[in-house]
Amino acid sequence: MAKTEERIDKWMWATRIFKTRTISTEACKKGRVSVGGTTVKPSRTIKPGDVIEVRKPPVTYSFRVLALTENRLGAKLVPEYLENITPKSQLDLLEVVKISGFIDRRKGLGRPTKREGRELSRFTEQATGDGWDFDFDFDNEDDLEDEFDD
Repeated sequence: MAKTEERIDKWMWATRIFKTRTISTEACKKGRVSVGGTTVKPSRTIKPGDVIEVRKPPVTYSFRVLALTENRLGAKLVPEYLENITPKSQLDLLEVVKISGFIDRRKGLGRPTKREGRELSRFTEQATGDGWDFDFDFDNEDDLEDEFDD
């Protein structure tokens, strides 16, 4: 006999929306999962036909529940259990983020690539070649005093 309801955290894990059930539960607790515009707890039950919205910044994915399962599915079986109805505008936003690459990198998220390093070197070389000619060192306080005592 097929089940008529299933816990949302268990279903999202089983349909591979999240890698682990713990991550699925945490997403619900943090308010990143909603059904019908209302944020839900991990224990909320869902049924076929419900539309689930999952926020994985920067994108909010939308899925329609087609069938229920409590066991983890193989990737090929997932389309039988959910329909991805994410708006194109959200998917385009994901593409923009991928293209922007290192520009939006937050502090501490890895070293620049070789290419990024060369671009940065070119940029700083152009910026320093602006025609100013200082014959003292800003790091040496004696040079600064000598320059401004004149």
